[in-house]
Amino acid sequence: MKNDNIITPFNEYFEMVPALSDELKNEAYKLRYQVYCVETGFEKPSEHPGEIETDDFDDSSVHYLIRHRKTGSYAATTRLILPNNNNLDKPFPIELFSNIDNTEELQDKQRCFMAEASRFCVSKDFKKRKGDSAASLTGISPDWEKKTQAEERRTYPHLSIALYACLIRMSHENNVKYWYAVMEPALIRFFTTLGIYFIGIGPVTDYHGMRRPCVIKVSDLLAGVYEKNPAIWAMMSSEGRYGQDTH
Repeated sequence: MKNDNIITPFNEYFEMVPALSDELKNEAYKLRYQVYCVETGFEKPSEHPGEIETDDFDDSSVHYLIRHRKTGSYAATTRLILPNNNNLDKPFPIELFSNIDNTEELQDKQRCFMAEASRFCVSKDFKKRKGDSAASLTGISPDWEKKTQAEERRTYPHLSIALYACLIRMSHENNVKYWYAVMEPALIRFFTTLGIYFIGIGPVTDYHGMRRPCVIKVSDLLAGVYEKNPAIWAMMSSEGRYGQDTH
């Protein structure tokens, strides 16, 4: 299986960095401010003094950054909001700000294994695809299918794929089996082409833009990607290091 067409070029230019120190977490917050407050306008700059974007869930989250090797600048970030083991009924943001009406889908999912994938964003400086949208957190515009040729659509946005790899690493390290996520409809459609099938659990709502609450089992995500494109699976799973039992 040949994976060099994805993994080697990415590793040449970028690296995935766990934000374990306060300094690195602050870099994630600064990048979030840049994307959410400056680039997309989803948040008001006046509500985030010091040009950092934080909320009450950051202390119960693990964070990752993607760093551009040549410049040392940070291109993307995401976090995983972990369950509160002292109070498993404590709601996740998705439960506070979305209308979840497909509760049947959640019945077999233990909350101790549930986390919320959140603050998934890429700096506009690293959105280079034709049709990229400044008003999108990931650069995937609502009409990306119309704006790109078939050949171009097969050239996947490696930074978004790498952010998934970061989330999978965090899940592995924290015994997380299921993700909540509030997703842009265009991003749901886009990742379906990669074999990632988020399950809608409520209607589209205005939450950092129009987004839909979803859930997915991490092992199902990796299995779907493996079936569609083993090279992308290799990048997301770090060539099988994470989620080896899912294919």
